[in-house]
Amino acid sequence: MKSLIWGAGAIGGTLGAYLARAGHDVTLVDVVDAHVAEIGRSGLRITGPIDELTVRVPAFAPATLRGRWDTIILATKAHHTEAATRALLPHLTERGCVISAQNGLNELAIASIVGPERTVGSFVNFGADYLEPGVVHYGGRGAVVVGEIDGRLTPRVEAIRRAWLAFDDRAIVTPNVWGYLWGKEAYGAMLFATALTNDSIADALADPAYRAVYVGLAREVLAVATARGVTPEAFDGFDPAAYLPNAPAEAAERSLDALVVHNRKSAKTHSGIWRDLAVRKRPTEVDAQLGIVVTLAREVGVPTPLTERVIELIHDLENGVRLQSRETLGLVGVVIPGVAQRSEESRSSR
Repeated sequence: MKSLIWGAGAIGGTLGAYLARAGHDVTLVDVVDAHVAEIGRSGLRITGPIDELTVRVPAFAPATLRGRWDTIILATKAHHTEAATRALLPHLTERGCVISAQNGLNELAIASIVGPERTVGSFVNFGADYLEPGVVHYGGRGAVVVGEIDGRLTPRVEAIRRAWLAFDDRAIVTPNVWGYLWGKEAYGAMLFATALTNDSIADALADPAYRAVYVGLAREVLAVATARGVTPEAFDGFDPAAYLPNAPAEAAERSLDALVVHNRKSAKTHSGIWRDLAVRKRPTEVDAQLGIVVTLAREVGVPTPLTERVIELIHDLENGVRLQSRETLGLVGVVIPGVAQRSEESRSSR
């Protein structure tokens, strides 16, 4: 498969390297000049416990790219989706498609620009980090799913899956890609909450003091999905059924325990959100990932006070108003007395 990958960082770089190693025709685009230059000089290196490889692959800045592609994989941060989609549009053939390999519900924005018939959804949950120009750390495997946004099972999504098997032999096609994307939105809300602290993902999710917050966040997001007619899908320990209002309390505990186990297996200990705040000192994807949930929630009349509080606190961290700490995480639950009380009881019992 001939692919253009727009965004050669953690997700795009890892996926592109494996596709290139398998013999697929891959071209990379990135806005970081030093990254593009180093790939040109020394190749793209993937490091970590899963694999060590270096591939020679053409890499360009957007301004120097020439040509058109039938398949473009968009792998930028969610808040760059609209600008990146407009920039890549001249390089997309009339019968081609853009595949969103991102976190969030970015297929909505992509479809508004290139058209829904040229938009393909995907869900990727593997763990990777951009380390330095030319180097990406691949720390842990995760679900890899591709699907048409209208639910059809088509030859093109099957062709994409076959190509992506070179990256992960468990890659699947789904008629319900929105179910996976909304499931990741719920899990992603938890990850934004963990990034309010300096704890690893696994340690944060394992702490009983804040589990009521994580459960409350998941329930909010999944309530929005349900109200919009989406059936969320399970993946990598996250079981959406466990967070339904009528689910037994132990179901959510089991799901959180499974998420802890999944994350302890990964060499990627902290989320990309945490890295943006603590390491790279740059704005996160919070508005693009969680802000859109709040907007869509208002359209169907679903309240999202916990999600809105997390957004507010993430902005406080971005602006230097607060520090990453468990105390900051503890401020999430204060918007709902019941959640705050359960969190306080858990802390007091330790």
